Amino acid sequence: MKRRPRRSIPATICALAALAVSVVVGVVAVQMILGQTPWINYLVAARSLHEIHWNDLIPAVAGAVIAGVGVVLLLTALLPGKPTVLPLAGDLPSGATRHSLRSTLRAAGSTVDGVNGLALNLRGRKISATVRTDRTNTSGLADAVRAALQNRLDQIDPARTPKIRIRVRATRSQS
Repeated sequence: MKRRPRRSIPATICALAALAVSVVVGVVAVQMILGQTPWINYLVAARSLHEIHWNDLIPAVAGAVIAGVGVVLLLTALLPGKPTVLPLAGDLPSGATRHSLRSTLRAAGSTVDGVNGLALNLRGRKISATVRTDRTNTSGLADAVRAALQNRLDQIDPARTPKIRIRVRATRSQS
């Protein structure tokens, strides 16, 4: 159960590009049928394209741009994105969304005495937590937050237990 995000951005880009080309071709075709002056004059466009040679700079740049866009769209379609649902251990296929896991862990870490704020980042197999505190003596706070997060992870029981990295930021300096 590793749900990946949909590829909506590349699909939207391709659909909008196809729509724009279709609208221009349709409008020009209707204008030609009605006998009006079309937006794009076919004879002028054909003449200017006929004068361009394959070894000129314009076809090379246009080809490179089109190939680059194609490679980017292909990579976004083939490479997996961040999983939106993280698998949980157990016999039944189940999972937790990244958002719910992050908010649950943030709530667990915020209950530790001395923690004023907690920022969490889930990246791959790592959890990075930045703890803000008003304490002047921060010794043991990182271990307490790590223990709270590890306890909550043990309750959730993900298929792969991530490594936890804690940073403590004190608003007051030690004197």
